[in-house]
Amino acid sequence: MKNFKVCGFVLIALFLQNLSFAQNSPKPDLLTFEQFEAKLAAAGKNAQILDARLPEEFTQNHLEGAVNFNIISKEELEKQSARLDKNKPVFIYSIGSGRSSILAKDLKNNGFKDVTVVPGGLSKWIGLGKPVISTVGKGLSKEDYLASLKSDKLVLVDFGSRYCPGCKKLDPTIDSLKNEQAGSLKVIKIEAYENKDLVKQLGVVGLPTLILYRNNEVVWEKKGGVSKAEIEKVIAGQTL
Repeated sequence: MKNFKVCGFVLIALFLQNLSFAQNSPKPDLLTFEQFEAKLAAAGKNAQILDARLPEEFTQNHLEGAVNFNIISKEELEKQSARLDKNKPVFIYSIGSGRSSILAKDLKNNGFKDVTVVPGGLSKWIGLGKPVISTVGKGLSKEDYLASLKSDKLVLVDFGSRYCPGCKKLDPTIDSLKNEQAGSLKVIKIEAYENKDLVKQLGVVGLPTLILYRNNEVVWEKKGGVSKAEIEKVIAGQTL
């Protein structure tokens, strides 16, 4: 019994030690978008802007002055971070904040003094109409988009990206609804980063974003993850 008690005390001590380490681990700065813009402007030429997405994504659209920083191993992290100045501010973005937050934590743990994740990621940056270096066209005009909404059915528009984990997770749900409710629902999928002007005009600042129209009027909008049951409930409420 005594041995069990000692073992229990050891386990509790290890748990408290790990909890303390987690609480004291360096975290990236979390700012509002306005605070971020001010900080980026203040950093000027000292700003080190990192794009944590895939090279293909970077080529399509990226912030001016950014470098692609797609990390696939600890060795790659060490190699690429050696090119940076640990004493100068670092700004990191991805589609949202998933990959950028992971990279930010790794850099903080490796001695970088000032690391900031772009609030809302590239989705919000583009949705707010901020400039990007781009190799893709403007995409659909708003007029063409509005024309595509004309239907005697409800129209569900899915703004997403093939690179967005949350969007890919939602895809089976949208495809299922499209098949199951074909008689009363029209589904339109929009690749957000190939339609930057449209995203800006509609104020889509996060992916995925779903917009439900009835007679060309928005009746429901949802940013981020959503269950099939929730979408079905909204659709049912519009078809009564």
